[in-house]
Amino acid sequence: MQSPFLDNLRNLKGRSLLMTGAIWGLVLALAVFCVAGGLSLGSGKTTAMATPTLQIMSEAQPTATLPSVIILPPPTSTPANPGETTETAPPTEVVTPSLPPLPWGDFGYGIALQGVIPVMGDYYYSMRQVTDHLGFNWMKQQVRWNDIYPQAGAEGSWGLYDPVVEVANKSGLKLLLSVVDAPAWTRSYVDADPLAAPPDDLALYANFLGELVDRYPGQIHAIEVWNEENLNREWDTAEGLNPERYVEMLRLAYQAIKSRDPNIIVISGALSPTGVTNTDPDNPDRYLHMDDYAYLQRMIDAGFLDYTDCVGMHHNGINMPPDISWDEGYDDPTATFRGPFANPHHSWSFKSTLWDYRALIQRAGYDKPLCLTEFGWASAEGWTQVPGGFEFAWDNTLEEQAQWDVEAFQLMRQWGFVQLAFLWNLDYSQKGGIGETDPNAPYSLIDFNGAGRPAFFALGEMPKIP
Repeated sequence: MQSPFLDNLRNLKGRSLLMTGAIWGLVLALAVFCVAGGLSLGSGKTTAMATPTLQIMSEAQPTATLPSVIILPPPTSTPANPGETTETAPPTEVVTPSLPPLPWGDFGYGIALQGVIPVMGDYYYSMRQVTDHLGFNWMKQQVRWNDIYPQAGAEGSWGLYDPVVEVANKSGLKLLLSVVDAPAWTRSYVDADPLAAPPDDLALYANFLGELVDRYPGQIHAIEVWNEENLNREWDTAEGLNPERYVEMLRLAYQAIKSRDPNIIVISGALSPTGVTNTDPDNPDRYLHMDDYAYLQRMIDAGFLDYTDCVGMHHNGINMPPDISWDEGYDDPTATFRGPFANPHHSWSFKSTLWDYRALIQRAGYDKPLCLTEFGWASAEGWTQVPGGFEFAWDNTLEEQAQWDVEAFQLMRQWGFVQLAFLWNLDYSQKGGIGETDPNAPYSLIDFNGAGRPAFFALGEMPKIP
């Protein structure tokens, strides 16, 4: 019999990704490209500017020439028969570009892994893959509040997370915890099947974060306050999505965390790059999904930049390379998923989304870095099926996944305004137990049998620049 907790783990991210994929599909169907008119850019410490949102990317381009991206040489061939030798060219020298230090500290190379499910009972196994093979120094683990306090008044059940925190620290990994999912007893509105929802009393969430920090003193290095709160499945309330209420949650969370450990990096909940806003058909005032640019602007207007050290964001690269802007006219004629090419829009582009977030933050008079708590490229090469909504995974070969994952890390470090970047994901395919219909699996660096895909090895060879 499968445990309800494992069922929950298998669904928790896939359903969120599936919703994002469905929304991107809705963008394609509806051709929603008129977001700019509804955004008022700039607030906070500077005077507002009325530049259309869809032009931000061109304005935000760096003036200096960036170092060229490092392309790793192909692996050398192996002898076809035992005892046979094969001549190979000397390995290409990989030159690490000289980059200035970041103003916020070293760049963090991170990855999300399912640490609460050990491999054959060994919690160290997955973390050794991160440190010894990938050479990364950060890991991300999602913490579901409901797992620890499913019943009101009961003693907290921390057994799922205690070994993750302990082993991560013993392994030399810095730890990001993304904290979501208020227990049902904390909220009066219960939808048919919500993925996550905030409590009615936001102070309860802040109190839980305080308890989390107290339980693991000095062992938590960053906390992400919620996740994809611009999606109904992650912020399921009677009133619908509410950026201003989220900012109040963030304010309380920031105070609870910093009062206990000022060294913990507080990251605002990463938004899903939806590219579309829609409302409840029965209530036009109730938002179900909100364009991340519009949501981010309302967060800025509500003062969220005073309550975060790093602005959280997500981007799953669809079937476009990481160095391509949405409006460059790029086209892959072999792609079967035509969304980014038939209907160009900023939400498809990794590069545009990062640079536009940066522009919005700067226009508010702040210099906060970005923290990508989830990014990556999906590949279904060699599979017989893909999860619904993830058809773009057919267009990306395993070698393209490897190349684009590497390039994205390199570009973020070169651009200089990203502090932490967490690839989605290490091992959800191996630990999900679902197979090819698992929405997490196309992104994984480890295949269903526990073997590394090409991206696993390419990322291990990638130079890590602090």
